[in-house]
Amino acid sequence: MDIQGKVFVITGGSSGLGKAIAIEVVSRGANVVINGRREQSLAEAAKEIDPTGKQVRFVAGNISDPAIAQRLIDESLAHFGRIDTLVNSAGIFMSKPFTEYTEEDFATYLSTNVVGFFHVTQRAVAEMLKQGTGHIINFTTSLVDQPSVVVPSVLASLTKGGLKSATKSLAIEYASKGIRVNAVSPGVIKTPMHPVESYDDLAKLHPMGRMGESHDIVEAVLYLDAANFVTGEILYVDGGQNAGH
Repeated sequence: MDIQGKVFVITGGSSGLGKAIAIEVVSRGANVVINGRREQSLAEAAKEIDPTGKQVRFVAGNISDPAIAQRLIDESLAHFGRIDTLVNSAGIFMSKPFTEYTEEDFATYLSTNVVGFFHVTQRAVAEMLKQGTGHIINFTTSLVDQPSVVVPSVLASLTKGGLKSATKSLAIEYASKGIRVNAVSPGVIKTPMHPVESYDDLAKLHPMGRMGESHDIVEAVLYLDAANFVTGEILYVDGGQNAGH
């Protein structure tokens, strides 16, 4: 797939899947603007993604703040002239029994998984409409479709389930405007979010008997970005979780 010169905006780009996606697309000749909450870790990630600094820019801050969301879009336009693909990879996950979630947990979930998505995506779509083309990739979770008694996660289902529905709604709303909208639904992936000592137990959650690797998700993102006749798709990359147990 040729993505030479394309411009990606990636939220949650300072670590985990967001950074892995950024590293891969830059290696293929694309430009990226990444976002994360902490400036130091974001600057370190940017150096790792592109030591020359020519193909990467970064904007630190919480994207639930409309001003930060606007800065992220403005940075892409100012330095690269456009936005071809927005990857909404920022998100949080906390597994707790429903009655143990706090009001702070609830607010944090909404802020990161929903409010940030809204502000960045709305601004990106406005620019894509001017261009007449664009692609948005959201991240949801297979727990939305296949809840597990082992992993209580109602706030993930509440917020990421909303993103799943929003993906289809946006895809239909803008299908005739040259903008595609898709989502990736990962299983449990080996990222800094999960301690190594938990890997054996987490692997058992997948029918394939292993955890996912970052490259599994990166390949899914690259496929969706190249698949010009695909929109409104939820691509499950979850070792069979969504298929059943």
